[in-house]
Amino acid sequence: MTRMVETTYRDALREGLREALRTDERVFLMGEDVGSYGGCFAVSLGLLEEFGPDRIRDTPLSESAFVGAGIGAAIQGMRPIVEVMTVNFSLLALDQIMNNAASLLHMSGGQYAVPLVIRMTTGAGRQLAAQHSHSLEGWYAHIPGLRIVAPATLEDARGMLAGALADPDPVLLFEHGSLYTMKGQLAEDAGAVDIDHAAVRRPGTDVTLIAYGGMLGRALDAAEALDADGLSAEVVDLRTLRPLDDATVLESVRRTHRVVVVDEGWRSGSLSAEIVARIQEQAFYDLDAPVERVCSAEVPMPYARHLEQAALPQVEDVVAAAHRTKG
Repeated sequence: MTRMVETTYRDALREGLREALRTDERVFLMGEDVGSYGGCFAVSLGLLEEFGPDRIRDTPLSESAFVGAGIGAAIQGMRPIVEVMTVNFSLLALDQIMNNAASLLHMSGGQYAVPLVIRMTTGAGRQLAAQHSHSLEGWYAHIPGLRIVAPATLEDARGMLAGALADPDPVLLFEHGSLYTMKGQLAEDAGAVDIDHAAVRRPGTDVTLIAYGGMLGRALDAAEALDADGLSAEVVDLRTLRPLDDATVLESVRRTHRVVVVDEGWRSGSLSAEIVARIQEQAFYDLDAPVERVCSAEVPMPYARHLEQAALPQVEDVVAAAHRTKG
């Protein structure tokens, strides 16, 4: 029988890093404060002492420089893991990510792959204000040449890194900041997980709730509330945002005939808009109601807690949207 252990999302991420460093000498971690400080969110705590400064590298505060260094190391055969403190700061390295990491394989005629993993924190809910709190993973999911993954469970936090490192393309791994302290049971021998497919986290028959990352918990809580109202909600965790797993989404839509997409990003030009478009294109005649979206308010994320909560999708918003699909 597999032994289960109590752990947190943060600790699961650290175990994934530790396993990668132990099993492949080409793997190293670099970023701001990842070494002696243990990472801005304590994910890499203790790894410097275990693996030394050649494998756990503190960098200057220059996202463009250290992401560029990671790209160069990947081209030369290493397997770098680059940590960017928050998704907002990743915009300082957008040129490196889009014009180099995502493009070099194509522009070199297949000669130069960039097997780079970039980890970063995303999302709000912790009163860190506009420069530290946005959900921009949908922007990156727009870029060909990248794979975008968003672990929302302990199993995915522990196991997605292995698949990301095995991918010949650059992978961006988005860790929602509100999940770091999430506790639960994880198999002691937990390892690599599938990063190609979405997952049905809760079966249902009346409406599909599609979510990812920090919004998965909101969707599951909404499903519980809807169950009390006599509405059976199926919850789909996208897991990988590029390439999207259309098949799993469409299978669920064809079972329930009603859909709510929950996305912490802004509504305009969002990942939710892409998901809705694909459903309309491929399963229009399976729908019994227009697809609903629940997104963040289109404002810079406020600092004040009551305003931050007002700007974010809440369980009651998802429940109301699900009821609207029933007419």
